[in-house]
Amino acid sequence: MNEANYHSGYAALVGRPNVGKSTLLNRLLGQKMAITSHKPQTTRHRILGIKSSPTGQVAYVDTPGMHQRGSKAMNRYLNRTANTALLDVDLVLLVCQALVWTDEDQIALDKITQAGAPCIGVVNKVDLVQHKARLLPYLSELAERYHFAQIIPVSARNGVQMDVLSDAVLSHLPLGEPIFPEDQISDRPERFFAAELLREQIVRRYHKELPYVTTVEIETFTEEPERYVIGAVIWIERDSQRGILLGKGGGTLKAAATAARQQMCEFFHTRVHLDVWIKVKRSWSSDEASLAQLGYSS
Repeated sequence: MNEANYHSGYAALVGRPNVGKSTLLNRLLGQKMAITSHKPQTTRHRILGIKSSPTGQVAYVDTPGMHQRGSKAMNRYLNRTANTALLDVDLVLLVCQALVWTDEDQIALDKITQAGAPCIGVVNKVDLVQHKARLLPYLSELAERYHFAQIIPVSARNGVQMDVLSDAVLSHLPLGEPIFPEDQISDRPERFFAAELLREQIVRRYHKELPYVTTVEIETFTEEPERYVIGAVIWIERDSQRGILLGKGGGTLKAAATAARQQMCEFFHTRVHLDVWIKVKRSWSSDEASLAQLGYSS
C-alpha cells in the first residue's frame, strides 16, 4: 500500500427503483453482496460493501430506490433509508437507466443536490440500447441537469466499463488510510445475509403482491463444525397468504428454500442446514412498530 497515494471513503449508490443499483454494487465488488430481481423495491436496507485494493478502499453504500409510490410505513422507511445514506458520504453515484428519465429520477437528483456531495452520473443498461448513437443526446441532456464530476455509461449486467467506473470512484475519494480492515467485506452480520438470500428467492419466485407483504427473520443461527444451522421465519400479513407461499403440497416453498440454502452455502463457504417456518403478523408493512421489531430501522 502506497500511503502517499491511497484513497479511501464512502460512495453511495442512489437512484429510483429498478435501475440496477444492486447489480452494479455486486459487479463493483466482484462478488454477490446485494440480492437482485427484476421487481422494483427489492432492496430494503442500506447495504455496505467494502472493496479494498493496493491503491485504495471504497465503502459502497447500496440504497433502496427513491420513489413516490405508496404511503405505507414500508414506503416511508425505504425513502428515509435512501435519504439517510446521502449524509456523510464522500461521493454519490446517481444511477439511471439509459434513455430514460422519470419524475423519480428527478427526485433522486434533487436529494443529491441538497446533499451537496460530489456526484458521478452512472448511466446503466446501455446493453439495452441497440443504436449507441442514441446515447449521445441523452448524455448531453444529463450533463445539463447537474454539474457531475463525470458521466459514465455502463452495463452492470454485462460488466461494460466497470474498470472505468471503479477507477473514477477511487480517484474522487479523499487521500487517507483504510477505514476498515482489508479483509472485511461488509458491516452486516452473517444472519442478515441469510435472511436476504431467502427473501431473494421469495421476490423472484412469487408473483403480484406476495413479495411485498413478506419479510424474513432469522430466529436461530448456529455455527457447528463444518456447517451452519439456520432457522428462518417468513412473516406474512394474512392467513390466506400461507397457502400461496406453500404452493401445492408445499412444493413451491420447498423449492425456494432449497435454492436459498444453495446460495447460502456459496456465500458462507460451508454447508448449511435451513429450516423455514411461516408466521402471520397482521399488516406488518403498514405499522412502524412492527417494522422496527423486524429489523427495519434507518
